[in-house]
Amino acid sequence: MRFWTSLLVAIGLLAAMAGPRVGAQVALPQVQLPDAARTLPQLPEVNAQPLISAGDRLTQIRLDRIAALVEGNRGSIELDERGEPAVRGVLVATGIDDAMIARAAKEGFALIDRERVEGLDIDLARFRVPEGRSIARARKQLTKLLPAAEIDVDNIYFASGPGVALPQSALATTAAGSAPASLGLIDGGVAAHPSVAGRVEQMGFAKGAPSASRHGTAVASLLVGKGPVQGAAPGQRLLAADVYGTDPAGGNASAIARALGWLVQSGVAVTTISLVGPDNKLFSVAVTRAQQHGMLIVAAVGNDGPAAPPAYPASYRGVFAVTGVDAKGRALPEAGRALHVDFAAPGDAVLAATGVGSSDRLRGTSFAAPLVAGRLALRYPRPSIDAIGPAVAALVMEARDLGKKGRDKIYGHGLICGDCAGR
Repeated sequence: MRFWTSLLVAIGLLAAMAGPRVGAQVALPQVQLPDAARTLPQLPEVNAQPLISAGDRLTQIRLDRIAALVEGNRGSIELDERGEPAVRGVLVATGIDDAMIARAAKEGFALIDRERVEGLDIDLARFRVPEGRSIARARKQLTKLLPAAEIDVDNIYFASGPGVALPQSALATTAAGSAPASLGLIDGGVAAHPSVAGRVEQMGFAKGAPSASRHGTAVASLLVGKGPVQGAAPGQRLLAADVYGTDPAGGNASAIARALGWLVQSGVAVTTISLVGPDNKLFSVAVTRAQQHGMLIVAAVGNDGPAAPPAYPASYRGVFAVTGVDAKGRALPEAGRALHVDFAAPGDAVLAATGVGSSDRLRGTSFAAPLVAGRLALRYPRPSIDAIGPAVAALVMEARDLGKKGRDKIYGHGLICGDCAGR
């Protein structure tokens, strides 16, 4: 509870300050309790087409993206009952003991593996779905059989932007004797672009990881880039967790949970997750445990449009949900939605690294989230529950009000790093 209490302390800090602008933005985020092997299609410039059909087109793009992923990887990926992609034939459970495993085995749920996610203190077990049963039916049966455990599928999360693989030789490495890192990234691997080279430590959490990707490289450069591409926290060290590697079923909830555990163990204060997907019990528990250790998580709302289902992890309690805006401060029409939006940042024509010697102007909420995370990390360099309130208050005060006066559902508290896109 200390995490949530400290997050809300910022309300009091802001309310105590004078000035009309402060009064308009004193509320903190409304929060609710509780790949490299893949090439994801880059979304169209929806501003250039009639907006009346934008919602339908974005919905179809999302459905086509999921269908293509499943069709190309039927041996390892299937859809759950919500139509969301998941690791084929696998159920994940937390809160498991030996007696539960034995009970599940008697009913045909064979244990695949069991592990403790260090850093998060999560006991994780993976079960094989019995032959001939759908994953939806199996989940209901195992939930009824083990009511004290949390049971879910191992959902797969998409990078909200192009996830093109890069040559393995492109992978960035860390110089010896580097200082501790305050920033973390969960994405694809990061290439050795001059803006980040020598300051990125990487760990793999999927088959073939770490493996450099265009998306992971871009987000990393917008966090800590210095020189050719300037990030929001230039020159800082970064810990990058590759949850995709060369695994077609990479980017799953299990991999993300392990990545969060590594980052917590490493003392990371602020983590960026520019991935989107459905609510998932394991993912939710992992986020909560990381937050209880003082980690602040910043996530993109995605690019599937406002008609899409709420994006996770951006919709989880206490996660800072970030949308993207264009050069005129207008929300991107393709920006997705979360149960709350906390900040906006440039998301159109954002200059980012895309490979060892390349950079490009990119579009999407993926490239807005790291700008907010970088600015937050400058105010919150080490995990400390007591420091959360002042850090969040300072970030809110930095935000430039957009849209309706004060905090609103489209822009949250307002624009962060408004001059960052053209660096």
